[in-house]
Amino acid sequence: MHKSVLTAMVAAALLAGCANQRFNVAGEMGVNPTPKAEDSQSFFVNGIGQKQTIDAAKVCGGAAKVEGVAVEQSGMDVLLGMVTFGIYTPRTARVYCK
Repeated sequence: MHKSVLTAMVAAALLAGCANQRFNVAGEMGVNPTPKAEDSQSFFVNGIGQKQTIDAAKVCGGAAKVEGVAVEQSGMDVLLGMVTFGIYTPRTARVYCK
């Protein structure tokens, strides 16, 4: 019984993808931009009714210096969400400056 549950969890983790939302404020960013700030944000119960904020203008020293922002749910974040049955669902926010 335990082996089949473990096999199902491993298969689900391998099939799970990651999600990435990126907003380019000042045109297209380069292929591998380096974030100025990176913040791991915790959400619970799949983030229903919750929000986290990060002030990109403050991070970059002004709104004109913001190149883009991104929110990502990596493979490890997805795995943590699956292991906790969606109770804990972390995401990573990144700010890119000019």
